[in-house]
Amino acid sequence: MQQQQASIISTLKILKKLYPQKPDMDLGNPEDSLLATIMSARTTDAQVLKMFPDFRKKFPNWKKLASADLIDIAKSMNTIGLFRNKAKSIKSLAQQILKDYDGKVPDTMEDLVKLSGVGRKTASCVLSTCFNKPAIAVDTHVFRISKRLGWAKGKNPIIVEKELAKLVPLKWWSHINHTFVPFGRDICKPGKPQCYRCPINKYCNYSNKTQKA
Repeated sequence: MQQQQASIISTLKILKKLYPQKPDMDLGNPEDSLLATIMSARTTDAQVLKMFPDFRKKFPNWKKLASADLIDIAKSMNTIGLFRNKAKSIKSLAQQILKDYDGKVPDTMEDLVKLSGVGRKTASCVLSTCFNKPAIAVDTHVFRISKRLGWAKGKNPIIVEKELAKLVPLKWWSHINHTFVPFGRDICKPGKPQCYRCPINKYCNYSNKTQKA
């Protein structure tokens, strides 16, 4: 166990050095980060970041969102995927935050997942980026890479999150998503990972490693 944890820490240290930048959805405050993370589901971060400033100019606070016409919210985010469903969630979310949390984004997993459109992944992203609380956000990159590395075997994100929580030291939890996302886009890709240039190749258990370009 200690040897495996030492390997995990070495892996995360390498990736942290390679990808020191803050996550794309860390927009400096809980309100913006929560909204942008909800919008980013099945949509690229670049698409969200492109439309987000205009969206916030139109709806600068929870009161504006809560009272806005649903059609207006949807029109303001129609360049991203599933915008109609997300508009419904965001309007409900704004109403919940005003009613139940005095207009402030809650800072616990228990309360965040009660909000419309917020699952464990989104909640974990907000907790780690905005409140500096240890959390493991299991998106497609974390799910794929943790299994390739041999850190997890679970068949769904919830199981993988539990496996990682048992294995990875607490202080490194948030670094998993922060580094695996850019690493997954850049090198450890879904279809054909670029193992031949991978900086953590020696720590990886993936059976179908690609040895050349």
